[in-house]
Amino acid sequence: MKKMLLGAMAGAGLLVLSLTGLQAAPQYRDQDAWHQDRDSYYRGEAWHARFFERVRMDLDHVQSAAFSGADEDRIVETKHQLDELQSKMAAGEYDQPELDSAIGALGKVVADNRLAPRDRDMLTDDLNRMRDYREHHENWR
Repeated sequence: MKKMLLGAMAGAGLLVLSLTGLQAAPQYRDQDAWHQDRDSYYRGEAWHARFFERVRMDLDHVQSAAFSGADEDRIVETKHQLDELQSKMAAGEYDQPELDSAIGALGKVVADNRLAPRDRDMLTDDLNRMRDYREHHENWR
């Protein structure tokens, strides 16, 4: 009798674990689809014109899962820096110090925030593209 009860409890535990795993899978697939869409955005050269907008979208994505407090504050500050940069660029101004400030803010998010590995890789890619823009902005169209 005791063995049957233990066996039933173990079976119930496995069922709960398997259902929990099934529930997590769709969330991972959704994340995967988001990252796949992002990757396809960067095929070709058309992305240059809307690059900073895309960085903002990536930050919005990361912010949706961010811890409150300092992690979220760093994201908000980075988005503010991007807004300042984009507003100057919309007026036809290239502002190296403003760009450096936005790069520095994004670098702090990458270095200091608690991020999922894929999100850290994504923001590191954004950071590298921003640095590339700084070096070659005259050729970006």
